[in-house]
Amino acid sequence: MKRRIASWENGHSSPDDFYGPLLCDVFAVGAAELGLSVGETKDAPVLDAAYPASPDDAIQTVSQLWRADLNRYDPLISAEPSEPAWNEASLRWLVAPEPGIPRPRTEGTRVGLRDVTAVKTTADMFAQLDDQFGGDHARHSVIQYLSNDVAPLLRGRYTEQVGRALFSTVAEATLLAGWMSYDACHHGLAQRYFLQALRLAQDANDRRLAGSILSAMSHQATFLGRYTQAATLARAALMGISAVATPTLRAQFHAMEARALARTGDVAACEASLNAATRALESRNSGDEPEWISYFDAAELAAEAAHCFRDVNRACHAVTHAENAMSGSHVRSDFFATMVLADAHLRAGDVEEACRVALDALDLGEQLKSARCVSYLAEFGQNLSRVEGTATRDFHQVAAEHRLWQATGRVASA
Repeated sequence: MKRRIASWENGHSSPDDFYGPLLCDVFAVGAAELGLSVGETKDAPVLDAAYPASPDDAIQTVSQLWRADLNRYDPLISAEPSEPAWNEASLRWLVAPEPGIPRPRTEGTRVGLRDVTAVKTTADMFAQLDDQFGGDHARHSVIQYLSNDVAPLLRGRYTEQVGRALFSTVAEATLLAGWMSYDACHHGLAQRYFLQALRLAQDANDRRLAGSILSAMSHQATFLGRYTQAATLARAALMGISAVATPTLRAQFHAMEARALARTGDVAACEASLNAATRALESRNSGDEPEWISYFDAAELAAEAAHCFRDVNRACHAVTHAENAMSGSHVRSDFFATMVLADAHLRAGDVEEACRVALDALDLGEQLKSARCVSYLAEFGQNLSRVEGTATRDFHQVAAEHRLWQATGRVASA
């Protein structure tokens, strides 16, 4: 028995149909939360991409997600996103009644505002790591912190005031977990985190944050090629926070709508959304904005516009905006903007400059652990494969030494 347990712990085998359920009973959790592949029916809530019906459901579901993710439960890690879940979540949030609060508890940790501040400070630290090193760098550590330290707070005892603050802060931290999972291209898992974050933000009565979560969903939907859903999510964000919207939030939501519309080929509507984003950002007052949206500035909007103009094949416009998108302070964002600039030069027929810029991006992204970054490079490599010449051959020779380019799988075929 000791040998079998050691084999499980070392990841060389899994508990069989007899011992697996026993372990679940001992720890009073589902198989998914232990990272086991048994008890699929019992674990349906973990795999189901559904909007929680109540605050208590949200606490239970997000805690199960964190634990299952922490234990690397493969059906969850590799889950596909659900298209109906985007529509359901946005509609449920838009028509939601008054924010709910969890049922009062007589047991558990006593939670105060200092605990909420500690969660906020820790999440901010992880957000900086994500920005500098990519979603796959510290994703597991974030989930470990949420599962081990934050879940007990959600199940603790707190006043309604503290509960609202706690829910808002945990929603923001869960949104970060969603972004990091999205950046690692665990798309079904990321969607599930976004859904749970939205419900927590709803019950925190934090409509601004909820709108930002819908915007994140829109961003992911565009990346996955679900352009109609992406545009709808961005519009739902705009509509849902109209009474409390700030200029920067409106600018971001318009930009997300423009990104989706560009992919559909609707140039006029895309440009209208970009113009609305520009007007909104020009009217902002930084003192009235949530702290977590402060990153969205003129450089970020230029990056979004560069994506749009690249996607509608207006290469010169894309080059201009991409050149204005380098902030110098956000490594991954600068990588994306640099790759869009390389794409734009390639589409404009300047192969040599495209290759030079792409090599700059590879240098910039050397420290990034991001599957999304790899996907940008893969798309560039596919477009470059249609071009022959000295610049292309030189690029492949130098790029082959870079870890991110190696991850595209194009080294051997170059």
